[in-house]
Amino acid sequence: MNIFLINPSEETFIQLSEEESAHCVRVLRHKSGDEISMVDGVGGFYKGKIIHADARECTVNVLERAKDFGKRNYNLHIAVAPTKNIDRFEWFIEKATEIGIDEITPLICEHSERREVKIERLNKVIVAAMKQSIKAYLPKLNEALSFKDFVSIQSSSNKFICSCEVGKDVLLKNLYHRNSDVVILVGPEGDFSKEETEAAKKSDFKMVSLGGSRLRTETAGVIACNTIQLINQ
Repeated sequence: MNIFLINPSEETFIQLSEEESAHCVRVLRHKSGDEISMVDGVGGFYKGKIIHADARECTVNVLERAKDFGKRNYNLHIAVAPTKNIDRFEWFIEKATEIGIDEITPLICEHSERREVKIERLNKVIVAAMKQSIKAYLPKLNEALSFKDFVSIQSSSNKFICSCEVGKDVLLKNLYHRNSDVVILVGPEGDFSKEETEAAKKSDFKMVSLGGSRLRTETAGVIACNTIQLINQ
């Protein structure tokens, strides 16, 4: 199933953006009369029929419209240090979107190997993963923040910092409470500094482990995301 991203709309007739029109008509070779599915990034899922197959301005007649498609009863926000190899960070973002995540913040830490990311490029990865996995909610990607600034503004009652320092028995899955919003910190390859872990604890973040294996940053982020998703199933 090919999914197209549109702006939220209550209209009967919708025009796809130029980019989505080109993908629909020129790449996928859809024509007038074909039925397609669309999402709006805020929970709307639409089914419609193409009435004007133009590669610059494709028009669709909406046949069905559903709200809150795939809505979850919790909010997951993961702040993760961008990897030196940006492909690995993009992989994390892609897989987290497929699994189900609400908000991502690139986290600049003391041991970070990368301190800048291209938000526009990463948003394209998110959109593609959202459509591929048939999600109707578009995760929010924030601008990169320093560790200090990030931990100081988080107000969630469930706040965890994944660290190699804690024992293997202090597992995220044993401390997180089902159906509750959660913020999770995942550090760089060199882990968080002692000063950062102390600052996190002072801001009421609980230190947790993701298991017995030593994980790459992007793998840890995916496991954290999947752990929360599985607990809430």
